[in-house]
Amino acid sequence: MRKHYEFSKMEGKKNPYVKFLKQPVTMRLDRDSVEYFKALSEESGIPYQTLINLYLRDCAAHKRKLNMRWCKGVES
Repeated sequence: MRKHYEFSKMEGKKNPYVKFLKQPVTMRLDRDSVEYFKALSEESGIPYQTLINLYLRDCAAHKRKLNMRWCKGVES
């Protein structure tokens, strides 16, 4: 191994895999949802966080939207 390397003449290159990197986020999920994906994880051998990511990616790729409405609180 060399004692000194010359980096000043190197050309920088962008990381071609940058679009595949994952972004850490904090999400609050209900226990039933987490348990569902953990059970799927045990069946498939795929980590549950990976399963959640795959499911969300599929929803985004197919532009799926929830068909729901938020109800306003009932006035007493």
